[in-house]
Amino acid sequence: MVPLVSFLRRAFLFFAAPFVLASVACAEEPPASFVDPFIGTGGHGHVFPGATTPFGMVQLSPDTGTEGWDRCSGYHYSDKSILGFSHTHLSGTGCADLGNILFVPQVAPAKWEAGPENKPGEGYRTAFDHKDEAASPGYYRVKLASEITAELTATERTGFHRYTFPASAQATLLIDLAHKIGMGDKGGHFDGAVTVESPTVVSGWQHTDGWSRDKTFYFVAEFSQRITAQSFQTGGAASKGTAPATKSVNGVNVKALLEFGKLARPLLIRVGLSPVSVEKARANLRAEAGLAGFDEVRANAVKKWNAMLGRVAIETPDTAQRQIFYTALYHTMIAPNLYNDADRTYIGVNRKVVSKAAFNYYSTFSLWDTFRAANPLFTLIAPERVNDFVRTMVAHSERSRNHELPIWTLCANDTGCMIGYHSVPVITDAYFKGFREFDAHKTLTAMKASANAREDHERYAKDGFAASGERDNQGTSRTLEYAYDDWCIAQFADAIGARTDAETYRKRAQNYRKVWDPEVGFMRGRDKEGKWLPDFDPADAREARSFTEANSWQYTWSVMQDVPGLIALMGGPDKFATKLDALWTAPGAKNTSGQPPDISGLIGQYAHGNEPSHHIAYLYDFVGQAWKTQQRIREILTGQYHDQPDGLAGNEDCGQMSAWYVWSALGLYPVNPASGLYMIGGPLFPKAAISLVQGGRIFTIESENAAPANPYIQSATLNGKPLDRAWITHREMMAGGTLHFVMGPQPNKSWAAQATPPPTGY
Repeated sequence: MVPLVSFLRRAFLFFAAPFVLASVACAEEPPASFVDPFIGTGGHGHVFPGATTPFGMVQLSPDTGTEGWDRCSGYHYSDKSILGFSHTHLSGTGCADLGNILFVPQVAPAKWEAGPENKPGEGYRTAFDHKDEAASPGYYRVKLASEITAELTATERTGFHRYTFPASAQATLLIDLAHKIGMGDKGGHFDGAVTVESPTVVSGWQHTDGWSRDKTFYFVAEFSQRITAQSFQTGGAASKGTAPATKSVNGVNVKALLEFGKLARPLLIRVGLSPVSVEKARANLRAEAGLAGFDEVRANAVKKWNAMLGRVAIETPDTAQRQIFYTALYHTMIAPNLYNDADRTYIGVNRKVVSKAAFNYYSTFSLWDTFRAANPLFTLIAPERVNDFVRTMVAHSERSRNHELPIWTLCANDTGCMIGYHSVPVITDAYFKGFREFDAHKTLTAMKASANAREDHERYAKDGFAASGERDNQGTSRTLEYAYDDWCIAQFADAIGARTDAETYRKRAQNYRKVWDPEVGFMRGRDKEGKWLPDFDPADAREARSFTEANSWQYTWSVMQDVPGLIALMGGPDKFATKLDALWTAPGAKNTSGQPPDISGLIGQYAHGNEPSHHIAYLYDFVGQAWKTQQRIREILTGQYHDQPDGLAGNEDCGQMSAWYVWSALGLYPVNPASGLYMIGGPLFPKAAISLVQGGRIFTIESENAAPANPYIQSATLNGKPLDRAWITHREMMAGGTLHFVMGPQPNKSWAAQATPPPTGY
């Protein structure tokens, strides 16, 4: 039992810890003030609006539902009721999981079950109105129909709750460890435990299965006011004990109901999380929160977000554009997520504990999506984390079954989701940009193991293509993505002196030619015997036949490593440009009954709502028609993104959808994300400045005559010298300086009409 004087002192400090946020004289509002976390919570964006810190382990957010594709994050703006507030969430994925450790504030008489969605109030599910809801970086608030006001904030590994109950009500809190987003393979039955350690401390754990298998989150919760009674439920049976007696329960479908009586002050709760143990959760709470109050933690979260978001400063008179941009930048910094304790202890992919590592271990690597633009962006705006990202991938390979690099990790499990081995371009890009705190030769071995671990490796290695036509084969997409990753292996091997490996994988990088059918002029599926699949239609979007979440119109352009080679296959620059023109006006996808919902944001057959299309608009730069890139990029920037809840054209996908916007609004894009080349589109803002933390310099992008009616580049200079090419190199950017554009309403077809990009620009 906590001595009364000590308890009162701690409660006072917890409730009223003063904090004054240090401010820096600035004429403009801080960037976090322009972020709207509700952008992307509607439509198919799949993001959550709750509280988190940059790349943090905790994402404390409301859950409005646990099932349905548009509730992958646990929240959808169309929902009218809230189940409660859980501590882990995914940002914009196409698969559902997490929602761990649900807290449900209620007034007595409390309810144990959620109740029907169409009848909030019959169970603990509570109605709410968006007019009573607010969110900003590191903070969320809602007033429920029960008259309880809930406020949430977070540190990296802790969640802070503040619940204000009606003065006349009996306050209760249900901890529901039978709750999870996406029901998984256990049919909704999840192991867990809760222990009431004292009148102000509760601990426990929740073990769940699902998309990411076999994961446990441990927690320690401290309360600012005393628990007066507690009840428990497991497997449908309830028991009750009176505080201050210690009580614990474990089993399946564990729930704990805590009673507090009438409260004259808000109930404050701080919750430490750990993937390792209860004691590590307690240590995380002490390391990050101490006796800090809610407002102090919130202010610190805002400070962290402003520090990160402030690395890119934009000038624009358009408030909506500013909000869209900084919300996009915010979304790029939610994942990957820290997955180690404050002392750097973590659980590896082999489920063994690694104590006090030399680096921070991360999870939630959505690599099929993020290798394209989000990971290259991190090398500029979050370089202090890049070495740890790579070291995490290498550590994963050391403990994985076949010693391969991660594909799609969540909670230190590799879901194996999507195709390719896209850790490879991320590591290659990092290496060439100077991030080298890892053993390069061991990493090359892991790269080759990843290439050899795919189920269709033997056929691909022998025949140069993966077969299509059977369920889930997606062979044409696999062939194209393997070829790209193989090019990256070749580049990496060459750089570290492994010439034989470099030559092997350089040849494999040309395998994209094996799925090019010159008769139809598209990439096409081949069966096991190498014959073209019959009845070809480039608009056929039936999933799992030849392509991954796409069709041939969208995947034919996926040769980022050798665009000149693709141009030659299509008959030269003019024919290439003509075919590219046709993409934007081609009729919509056929066989829509089998079309994956990811094919969204359509302009003709261009599908901005999914990642295989993201580089396509920039390909005009390679054939001297940069003005067409400028036209299409402006169309996508202004037509596929806006400042409402449905303001994303497709899944956010852990930052990739937003990374495209950030790059493109600045006027650049890494078409080949492991080349060090940034292709030029057309800047959206009059001025933008990137603080290059790694080099300590500023790279400024100016857009003279920037206006909605002026999408076309008339001329450009780099550090005062004329620039007549549609790209800059990473080396040029890292040197700092100014890229200056003059914009106009009509295309200058002679600008950047001749030069051909080099293979790399590091």
